[in-house]
Amino acid sequence: MSLNIIVLAKQVPDTRNVGKDAMKADGTINRAALPAIFNPEDLNALEQALRIKDANPGSTVTLLTMGLPRASEIIREAIYRGADTGIVLTDRVLGGADTLATSYSLAQAIKKIGNYDIILGGRQAIDGDTAQVGPQIAEKLGIPQVTYAEEILDLKNGFVTVKRRLEHGVETVKAPLPCVVTVNGSAAECRPRNAMRVMKYKRAVSPSEKEKLSADMQAIVDARPYLNLQEWSAAYVDADPEQIGLPGSPTKVKAIENVVFTAKESLCLEDNDQHIEELIKALIANHTIG
Repeated sequence: MSLNIIVLAKQVPDTRNVGKDAMKADGTINRAALPAIFNPEDLNALEQALRIKDANPGSTVTLLTMGLPRASEIIREAIYRGADTGIVLTDRVLGGADTLATSYSLAQAIKKIGNYDIILGGRQAIDGDTAQVGPQIAEKLGIPQVTYAEEILDLKNGFVTVKRRLEHGVETVKAPLPCVVTVNGSAAECRPRNAMRVMKYKRAVSPSEKEKLSADMQAIVDARPYLNLQEWSAAYVDADPEQIGLPGSPTKVKAIENVVFTAKESLCLEDNDQHIEELIKALIANHTIG
């Protein structure tokens, strides 16, 4: 049984290496100061997709990402590990999208792809930590969803069986296809790059990247269709301008405040409610908690 598998992925700033230059004066992320990486839990989702592909010869894995043109970097990374192709949904009008606008845009792209059996993605992205995009896409497509997946146990006869990792244990559920599955970081790590695939696809480029190549390199890419990655615009996926980017994002940031933790003098508390209450109020006042 061959399957058409879509993996949702995001290129994110590496929040593990946040330094003093990570934020701009206006409170927005200084992306130039942070390296861009493949969102970790999306790699877990990719591994589950590749396992499905391995178990079902003839299946295809398509990576779909929304972002700047340079997001094609994670498509190449996915192809090196076993994915077949990828699409970058990129357009200036998509900028500033919250989860609602992002899920709408990606759902429109998935509708454009058309033929799919299962959609996998990471539980959440490390630059937002909302875990909302996957479930919202399922709602917009009108298909079932399984969240907090740790392993795809079985996929046959039009159903997928999934082990979910929850706060107090595990749960096994069964859902009809097509469906959306979001994968936890506790799932199996993604396999490493395949050296032969790296050699074959290392020159794969998107149209934006191709424009910057020399004429000789463009000729090489033209002669090998598998090296051409796809870039789609908002208009190409028939996106409503009022539901994408800033116009389609009801979430507004009221304020951003940098909190710097510094070591201070120690404080000794007596074992009574009054002192504990005073400590909690002080911690809330200086933003240590709350």
